Amino acid sequence: MQPPAGSLRPDRAQSATEPAGAAEPLPHSRPGPVHWLVTAVALAAVIAAVCLTGPREDPAPAPAVAPAAATKAPDALAARYPLHCGPGGGPDVVQQITSDLDHDGRLETVAVVRCRAGGGTPPSGVYLLAEPAAYGEPPRVLATLVDPGEKMTVTGLAVTEGIVSATLVGYSSPSVPRCCPDMQRTVEWHWKDGKFVVRPRPTAGSV
Repeated sequence: MQPPAGSLRPDRAQSATEPAGAAEPLPHSRPGPVHWLVTAVALAAVIAAVCLTGPREDPAPAPAVAPAAATKAPDALAARYPLHCGPGGGPDVVQQITSDLDHDGRLETVAVVRCRAGGGTPPSGVYLLAEPAAYGEPPRVLATLVDPGEKMTVTGLAVTEGIVSATLVGYSSPSVPRCCPDMQRTVEWHWKDGKFVVRPRPTAGSV
């Protein structure tokens, strides 16, 4: 029997297992050499990045902060003393000793100060200094241990285990020449109830 006019003759017979309307794969859907080359290059780049960066590590712990050291000692030369020397004679720091007197971790300075004079021995003052209240300010005068108004001269100053001691010399009467004091006494100051308390020692007698 002849096929109907106008019908097209297939190039091959359709198999029983091939679904109707099945078509050949498109040429661009088949992986080619270029596709595999691009994939290999991208994979190599990822592996190289991992090797360079290495495994991730936790950040190292911060170093422990060392305990603060004692503060800088107050400078006796920079302090302002309640000392009235008059014209032409400013305060003169004769001696200073630094120590943590109240055991609070801060340094204090004990200073022996007197007015500068051309002759004779002016009376001394003994002052306790602490660190400035603010940056750029002079040290604070916390206490006056010996007032220059007492007309005493300090010949010895020491600090031992938080106790301040000084040897004072003076005059038994106004008639004693100012060059030659005839009295001597040693006194001590120790920290008690938030302040320094004086503790006189027996009078040594005339010198």
